[in-house]
Amino acid sequence: MPDVIQTVPRSDRFLLAVSFASFAVAGVSTGPDDALAPTLGATALAVAGVYALARYAGAVSRRTLALAALGYWLAFLAIAPLHAVGLETLGSIVYGPSEAIVLAVTAVTWATLLSACGTTAFLGFREYGSRAAIDAPEEQVLDGDTPSDY
Repeated sequence: MPDVIQTVPRSDRFLLAVSFASFAVAGVSTGPDDALAPTLGATALAVAGVYALARYAGAVSRRTLALAALGYWLAFLAIAPLHAVGLETLGSIVYGPSEAIVLAVTAVTWATLLSACGTTAFLGFREYGSRAAIDAPEEQVLDGDTPSDY
């Protein structure tokens, strides 16, 4: 028996990882400057993350999407108290370069928050059946009927 974790074929976890990474980089790429180029780059990365998350949401079951949303919310709630302590304080306490630790915690915070919001939104779309392209039967015009002028 191989030492490989068995996954369902076409599980599309890669799309979830791409969206998480896009959100993380978008969250820290703007920085303190109010420059246009980093903001446009961060926006493009965030849009790419939403696209990858939408593709993931369309490929998995509703239960899997709900578990992913719950996991992201729990991860966000676990990392949010670190901001109450202060990221600079955390960077000075934890072993390693303080700037890298602050950047990493900020990236993970943005990635978990945006992923949690995105998966919850797509779960809501699926749960409430957003079908914009399908007309209700009473709104369809039957063959041979002519629409009235009033």
